[in-house]
Amino acid sequence: MRTFQLTRALSKMTVLENMMIAAQDQTGEKMFAAWVVPWAIRRQEKENRRRALELLELFNLIDKKDEYAARLSGGQKKLLELARALMMRPKMILLDEPMAGVNPTLGARLLEHVQELRNEGMTFVLVEHDMDVVMRVSEQVIVMADGKVITQGTADEVRRNQQVIDAYLGSGGGAVDEAIDEVLGGERSSDG
Repeated sequence: MRTFQLTRALSKMTVLENMMIAAQDQTGEKMFAAWVVPWAIRRQEKENRRRALELLELFNLIDKKDEYAARLSGGQKKLLELARALMMRPKMILLDEPMAGVNPTLGARLLEHVQELRNEGMTFVLVEHDMDVVMRVSEQVIVMADGKVITQGTADEVRRNQQVIDAYLGSGGGAVDEAIDEVLGGERSSDG
């Protein structure tokens, strides 16, 4: 399962409907079952609703359950997207730029949830440019530049790696300097 940098909430549906639609293997989606075992459909829908409300409570979105998803803030949409992913009971979730466009308070809440779920055994693959976030929540880090792996290891190992420092923090050939050169067309003033 994955979440997206730009959230994909179904904006014309309520928050609770967004959650309910994410549940997998819904018996009601099978025409034959709808005629033969309607009681099973009702039971499953009741269980899906219970789980959805439980997750909304966990992510502090319970008071928004009847609002259209379009009315949520960017951070609330990110929380909804993670909660919705959990409706599928995944073993692993790919988070694509989870902090993009999120205010610091909701970002901190999102990271708390990720850390709690990770501590419970869930695996996360995090694609993130905010190095503070990466270093805070990651057990293993892979750093890439120009489509190639520069290094990998623990957060502490990566933080001290000279190639990472040169590529992202240093000067003289680092990614930041190259980007500036590209924007300026290679014409940088002598004062930097």
